[in-house]
Amino acid sequence: MSTTELASLTTLRLGGPARRLVEATTADAVVDAVRAADAAGEPLLVLGGGSNVVVDDAGWPGTVVHIVTTGMGAERRPDGSVLLTVEAGEDWDGVVAATVEQGLGGLECLSGIPGRTGATPVQNVGAYGVEIADLLVDVDLYDRRTGTVREHVPAADLGLGYRTSTLKGRDDAVVLRVRFALPGDGSSAPVRYPELARALGVEPGERVPAAAAREAVLALRRGKGMVLDDEDRDTWSAGSFFTNPIVDAAQAPEGAPRWPAGEQVKLPAAWLIQHAGFARGHAGPGGRVALSGKHVLALTHRGGGSAEDLLVLAREVRDVVRATFGVDLVPEPVLVGCRL
Repeated sequence: MSTTELASLTTLRLGGPARRLVEATTADAVVDAVRAADAAGEPLLVLGGGSNVVVDDAGWPGTVVHIVTTGMGAERRPDGSVLLTVEAGEDWDGVVAATVEQGLGGLECLSGIPGRTGATPVQNVGAYGVEIADLLVDVDLYDRRTGTVREHVPAADLGLGYRTSTLKGRDDAVVLRVRFALPGDGSSAPVRYPELARALGVEPGERVPAAAAREAVLALRRGKGMVLDDEDRDTWSAGSFFTNPIVDAAQAPEGAPRWPAGEQVKLPAAWLIQHAGFARGHAGPGGRVALSGKHVLALTHRGGGSAEDLLVLAREVRDVVRATFGVDLVPEPVLVGCRL
């Protein structure tokens, strides 16, 4: 049986072969493909945009269902907001762009994030002071345990937290479509992130036209190598590789920036990495992988590398930060068939 290199389906351009690949273009096709793999006892990997995964060099020994479903609809509600329904395979930034063009606010701070819409609640994707939990209404899921489709599963049932949910790390539920409630007045969400507020020339908490916020966010992300560009190796990444750790206040290093996180504090992983001695562009094995030349939080593939090369670099960063500050960094991408 022919194989497909999963490197071609990931933003890191890393990952070995899949024994079998199914391109699922409708929600029914997704369900059928997953059911068939389960019935055959096949190992199953569900893949969307490949922007938040590190796939092992050995690849995947069974079926990969690549979700490429499309479709998006908006329904005006009595309170003036809009219920947006999006199929899981829709390109996420395309969805954000479309909402802004239609005069809808709310998602603009999540501009430029690669991947597919179905992954956004799994990771509780967030950026520039906004996260999916702020806007998510519900999802439709295929439940592999029962073999049934569950419609309108409320956001409140998904355990949405900082870059996580009850869906993350599980393989028994497949997101089929997602629904968001968006303001219908064309204004952005309140600008909470200081860097974005400065770029827009407004005070934190103000709202601006959604289109203006989107352009500012895209400019900031491009400056950090966080908008996909085939010619820019700094964008050959899985985005921020480590989450910002949440620790007891007493554990926070002296001088480290921090933000309240319940009874604890959240530390910027980038600060920890920099102050542990890592510079932008720090290279891993053979120079085939490196920290981004624009900021230290992205681990990038420079060409000719392997998933193991990337993991060696990630382990180096994790171990030095732990030795320096006693703080553990946790990877944000899903590790498929490999371990940190």
